[in-house]
Amino acid sequence: MKNRIKQSIALIFCSMATVSLAETKIDFAHEVVPLLKKQCIECHGGSKSKGGFSMNNRDMLLEADVLEPGKPDESLLMELLLSHDEDERMPPIKKQKEPLTKQEIDIFRRWIAAGVPWEKGITFEDARYHPPLKPRKVNLPSGILDAAAIDYLVGKTIKKKRRAKKKAKKELGPETELKLVDDATFLRRLYLDVTGLPPEEEARKLLASGKLDRAAMIDRVLASNQAYAEHWMVFWNDLLRNEYAGTGYIDGGRTQVTGWLYKSLLENKPYDVFVRELIDPVKGSEGFMKGIKWRGKVNASQTTEVQFSQNISQVFLGINMKCASCHDSFVNQWKLKDAYSLAAVTAEKPLPLYRCDVPTGETAKAGWIFPELGDIDPEAPRKKRLEQLSHLMTHKENGRMQRTIVNRLWKQLMGRGIVHPVDAMNTEPWSEELLDFLANTLVEKKYDLKAVMRVILNSDIYRTQAERVKQDVAGQEFYGPVRRRLTAEQFLDSIRKITGVWPKPDPRAFKPDVSTQGGQLKAVMEAHKIDKWDNRPLRAVFTSRDFLQSALGRPNREQVVTSRPDLMTTLEAINLANGEKLTKMLSDGATTVMQKYKGDELIRYVYAVALTRQPTKEELEIARSLIGETMTKTGVEDFLWTVFMLPEFNYIN
Repeated sequence: MKNRIKQSIALIFCSMATVSLAETKIDFAHEVVPLLKKQCIECHGGSKSKGGFSMNNRDMLLEADVLEPGKPDESLLMELLLSHDEDERMPPIKKQKEPLTKQEIDIFRRWIAAGVPWEKGITFEDARYHPPLKPRKVNLPSGILDAAAIDYLVGKTIKKKRRAKKKAKKELGPETELKLVDDATFLRRLYLDVTGLPPEEEARKLLASGKLDRAAMIDRVLASNQAYAEHWMVFWNDLLRNEYAGTGYIDGGRTQVTGWLYKSLLENKPYDVFVRELIDPVKGSEGFMKGIKWRGKVNASQTTEVQFSQNISQVFLGINMKCASCHDSFVNQWKLKDAYSLAAVTAEKPLPLYRCDVPTGETAKAGWIFPELGDIDPEAPRKKRLEQLSHLMTHKENGRMQRTIVNRLWKQLMGRGIVHPVDAMNTEPWSEELLDFLANTLVEKKYDLKAVMRVILNSDIYRTQAERVKQDVAGQEFYGPVRRRLTAEQFLDSIRKITGVWPKPDPRAFKPDVSTQGGQLKAVMEAHKIDKWDNRPLRAVFTSRDFLQSALGRPNREQVVTSRPDLMTTLEAINLANGEKLTKMLSDGATTVMQKYKGDELIRYVYAVALTRQPTKEELEIARSLIGETMTKTGVEDFLWTVFMLPEFNYIN
């Protein structure tokens, strides 16, 4: 090997210059990653593995046998970095004329000496999928429209994947032909998905008569404006971090959007208008863009301006901008300046730019992350900048915004997104055509979210039997809707609907100033033009998060929430078994239903509302034994608890 003496001298020199390497700390994320990106990944990352080795992750690097963890002087990598041989030196001469600097070589030496540490989640694998920004037209056979288009595109995708699996001799999975659910299952699924409540009595009568028209029932349920608004507020409260008490409210640094949100859902406000009013706020909607003003000293990435950047990116675009709020992201293409350019749009004064909580000396310049749609005038007043941003976000060619919301709707109605997870919209969808079709439908329907839901709900795919096993988390498989657990709000509201016992309004909720803590019901009353709540059902969405709701998975909403826990926790099991709150609900509920129904009539009523069916002969006998020949309150409580603990009640099948 040429220049062996020179290499040895260089190695000795570097060893002397870096004393106690094993004891020297190495910052993988901020020292090693930028260096790998700059010097190595072009040839040894993604799908490229020149020289027979890849640096996509630690395991692949170690498999190449080019370095010895803890022993830099015995590692081939160091020898190649220090070589003066034009055929050997890394990076290659044609890529970089000058060798690495002493500082860069020192970083590699310290990294190897420290055992080649690698932070979890950091990879250089090429995503291989780069979603286009602008909408794309989907070509469909003549006469294939709306819901039929969904069935066509899903069927096409399933058949294509099965052919590929068959060719690769892999397990094929479920049959291509999907089986439709019966009317009872469909009706319960529809009501819970759209209104969050079990089917109404009139709908159950149509079911019993055998005259249920599914399309007509979909129109009827979507027209239940109040129930729709109350249920979908749960989804939007999670996304918009809207809560009634908690962090930020004590000092007035956080405000609700409850009144504006409820009225927007009640009126089915077009989604583009909805988004613009959140970014460029009107009266009552400013709480979202304002964020949470944390008390005391906070990390630079948690200032209200940077929260704004993170939140609008996640909620409206499915982009994780949190990593880029501290430094150039390791998990996607977004840079520190991208995050701060959005943050500067809402800044009242010049916004200093921080990297890992250390000021860079630069000032952020307001801008838009997709300049091909236009840009923001950084010299314009704040109000004008927000207005410009709101129109860029809802630009007719911003397919990213359109795809993100229809993907969220699909996930709510089907259990999993077309892109999964829903906040990673750079991930390849299992059907690009379906995603684009729904996004185009949103625009064609003038941003009417209910209209998009109607198309999905009328598809045969929505009416197929639910998968009872968790599907592939990579998001590349779809064989029908996924069986879903009721949310905390759906669970409690369903019990209250059956028993007729609703909570009393919190007096704090009637405070006239709906922008501060409390006051949420005042806005709802104003929307319905009523002065008193009287005995109207008070849905769980309008109550503060208590211990039971917390155990059932309702989040505190200090962060944007796009999915809730799927699995039951020990805390939840304890609360469902003998929690004080649920016990009181069952006790009050038993008293109420006993006043209206007796014996078998009570049993049949509970089954009809809770499960949208009548009890089997065996279930009827078990229920009778619980209630007792002489019906007692304790017996009815036990019966109610037994029904409410059934998986059939707790899941949307």
